[in-house]
Amino acid sequence: MATSKKATAAVKPKKAEAPAATNGNSAHKSNSKTNGSANSPAKSPVNSPASKSAVRPANYLFDTTGFDNATIVEWYKIMHLGRRLDEKAANYLKLAKGWSYHAPYAGHDGIQLAIGKIFRQAKDYFYPYYRDMLSCFAAGVTIDQILMNGLSKDADVSSGGRNMSNHFANIPLHIQNRSALTGNHCQMAVGTARAIKKYNGDEFVIYSGGDSACSEGYFYEAVNGATKEKVPVIFVIQNNRFGISVPLKDQTANLTVSDNFRGFANLKIINCDGRDPFASYRAMQQAKEYVLSGAGAAMVHADCDRLLSHSNSDNHELYRTKEEIEAMRQFDPLPRLRATIIEKGILTEKEIITLEEQNKVELYAAADRVEPLPEPDPESYTQFLIPDPLLSYNEGTEAVSDPNATQLTFREGINTAMKEEFRRNPHTFLWGQDVASKEKQGIFNVPKGMLTEFGNDRVFNAPIAEDFIVGTANGFCRYRDDVRVVVEGAEFADYFWPAMEAYIECTHEYWRTKGQYTPNMVIRLASGGFIQGGLYHSQNLDALFTHLPGARVVCPAFADDAIGLMRHALRSRGLTVFIEPKFLYNYRPGSTSHPGEEYMIPFGKAKIRRAGSDVTVVSYGNAIHLALQAADDLAAEGVNAEVIDLRSLAPWDKQTVFASVMKTNRAVVAHEHYLNVGIGGEISSSIQEELFRYLDAPVARVASKNYPVGFAKVLERKILISKEDIVEAVRKTVKY
Repeated sequence: MATSKKATAAVKPKKAEAPAATNGNSAHKSNSKTNGSANSPAKSPVNSPASKSAVRPANYLFDTTGFDNATIVEWYKIMHLGRRLDEKAANYLKLAKGWSYHAPYAGHDGIQLAIGKIFRQAKDYFYPYYRDMLSCFAAGVTIDQILMNGLSKDADVSSGGRNMSNHFANIPLHIQNRSALTGNHCQMAVGTARAIKKYNGDEFVIYSGGDSACSEGYFYEAVNGATKEKVPVIFVIQNNRFGISVPLKDQTANLTVSDNFRGFANLKIINCDGRDPFASYRAMQQAKEYVLSGAGAAMVHADCDRLLSHSNSDNHELYRTKEEIEAMRQFDPLPRLRATIIEKGILTEKEIITLEEQNKVELYAAADRVEPLPEPDPESYTQFLIPDPLLSYNEGTEAVSDPNATQLTFREGINTAMKEEFRRNPHTFLWGQDVASKEKQGIFNVPKGMLTEFGNDRVFNAPIAEDFIVGTANGFCRYRDDVRVVVEGAEFADYFWPAMEAYIECTHEYWRTKGQYTPNMVIRLASGGFIQGGLYHSQNLDALFTHLPGARVVCPAFADDAIGLMRHALRSRGLTVFIEPKFLYNYRPGSTSHPGEEYMIPFGKAKIRRAGSDVTVVSYGNAIHLALQAADDLAAEGVNAEVIDLRSLAPWDKQTVFASVMKTNRAVVAHEHYLNVGIGGEISSSIQEELFRYLDAPVARVASKNYPVGFAKVLERKILISKEDIVEAVRKTVKY
């Protein structure tokens, strides 16, 4: 950057403002203290940085070599305005006007300014964390937009008041919305970087987080995956040496956190002074050049100070001494940059005060615009839970299997649907464990042949890290709206537990962003028992998935249903959990002919498998086949059972179930997973609440026992639901 003529401020100052952090321009100029937060602006010896007589630490002034004067002045304007904005947030809290969560960034100024300035708006991708106010401001989030977020206004560009305050985003600029889970956005950042590499893009991704987030297992998974795949992502660690009150020495053996990752190949580690914007920018520029070269990922470790408490609910004076706090404040980046500008003759004291007064006017004007804006409509909470599917409930027709045609097994049905959709949409991808290993291609052969046909760019193996598998899919989908990702979330559903935090993040993306983003994903899971698998190979997570809003959950049990639901999931926007009862993969009663290349089943549409008049049996998955067998046995006793296959668990088909119960006046709900807090409880409760006057007997539930599934065959038979269990439940209901 060439040196230019001395920049000057255009507006004459009205009155001088103290150069360091003050209360002077905070909301309504309040000087009241936040309850125990110790987040009041700092008062320290460096409050007069321009005074050459002040006692200063060594190297107080910044090295601005290579930066022209105009740039230096612009950066100070941003840093000063950002700090005033951060103080204003604290004062909104004091006045109970908003910003219910505020994490001040003071002391992180250098690295955050550098992040914002290296980022190219609407091109690169930035995943900030909750302390990244200045990063987001420097990257393009406006003062108004920051205030709207902090005050939870309906016009908040990040989420319309749905996400926490201090969680800034601007999705059109590629500044990503993320939730409060510390550090989990590292997985998404790697996923987006993976997409950039797959599409040969020239963008890069920035993940920003604190030192304590590096203790999370998913951060290790993210770094491992990023370095293995050499994707263009920069991990920025803003190390202020505290996780709320927990000191760094209680988090890690290496107080320079980046030292924990020096064993990773293809990872360029750059350590810098995060207080210094110029040193930080040089570090970020070096990292950017490295990741764009294709050599691998980069990690920028920025040493920072957290000058104030962790947040408004914390008081750092309870675990820091006054001496420690005062020592930190002597390195406050804002007065240091101010002193650098004045003492290098870039601006005079008078000119810099004029600039600061301009910032104050700009901030007050923004507050005047934003404060009167409306809050979200309370009734709007129902909007944007999940995108509308391609088909509505009443669309589509049921397939009729042709016994003279080739019969596809349930496994072949899933395989067929995926292959057909991969041919139709070249932006469809599949990854997971064991899905792309030469001729193996899936431990159950479900994706067999996909690697051969579509190649390793679209079908590839993932590390044995379920969280990473799901989290990177969330990030990958952000690159293009037409991308569809299928993941084997785990080789067995039982192993999905480590991915639950990534899954939960996926479920509320659409709602949290007020409809701005949804992960277009299908999570496939081989589920259930009857294979003598024992623990971690025979459990069901069905009720857990249906409990969480924001995802569709389907569980087909026949080949044509597998095709119709998989095709609909891959053509619709949003998140779908595709539960595959693995006992049925090659179970011949589940085989059907191909229903046609455009055949789709609406979500939430059940199917009557057997018509009847005496009792309604509602089931799905493995249990639907047991229910059909039970109905045959009951027919011999003169009981005519109507058997309904739900197919979709979220949403589930109240219309079909209720119509049947109003006809038969009795209902039994049968499912494989635990009886306790299972899906049967939700369905039976709905029937009894809404159809009580039609019932001639209490709604019965029958399920597997509330015990883990044992390995020994005799234990498995005793624990899992059986045909006999269903027969007995129906008998009791009919005789009631």
